[in-house]
Amino acid sequence: MSDLRIALIAEGKTDLVVIEAALKAILQAPFVLKLIQPEASSRELGEGWGGVAKWCHQSVQRGEGVLHDDPTLFMYDFYIVHLDADVAGMTYANSGLEALALQNNWGPLPCQMPCPNAQDSVTALRTVLLSWLGNVVPTNKTVICIPSKAIESWLAAAVLPAGAAVLKELECHLNMKSVLAHLAKGSKIKSRLDYIAKAPLLQARWAQVCLLCAQADIFDQDVRAV
Repeated sequence: MSDLRIALIAEGKTDLVVIEAALKAILQAPFVLKLIQPEASSRELGEGWGGVAKWCHQSVQRGEGVLHDDPTLFMYDFYIVHLDADVAGMTYANSGLEALALQNNWGPLPCQMPCPNAQDSVTALRTVLLSWLGNVVPTNKTVICIPSKAIESWLAAAVLPAGAAVLKELECHLNMKSVLAHLAKGSKIKSRLDYIAKAPLLQARWAQVCLLCAQADIFDQDVRAV
């Protein structure tokens, strides 16, 4: 039996590292994870959430309105679309997407809700993301991954000591990337190599991450349901 083939549409390459570690903890079967956005060989769409939005728009066009009919996805068993929940506080102007959003009747940004409850912003942002995908209900081959407020919260849950103050209301913390980048020398997580070095710890402590981060637990359940 061949390995599972998984496509990842994400904001950036460090997101790939974290999601791959999570998948290693979740899946029993071997898999190959391919980052198709941002694409290493092309800067056409750019990185960040704006790149995800543009990729979604182009994918819907390629698939004539349906994501799973996009011919570039045919070879994959399932696909993950990643977006950090802090995007709910952005505007389309931040990524130069005002015209595209207006032309295609995309959901409004910002759509951020008070936190706690983190789920409220995630739910609102999921609706916006689905508008980028043409407002078509995703099939069971699509896993939407929205860490709150960013995927660095999953790393923090794995690497920080249990009593760390920032772990309280972890999914409402807007600056976790900065917190990790300013840890003590030898512990800081800033470069992609730092993320790679901590990935095995996240994999080993994935159950703990799911306890501290509701969106990690939802991602876990959604992947298992594919």
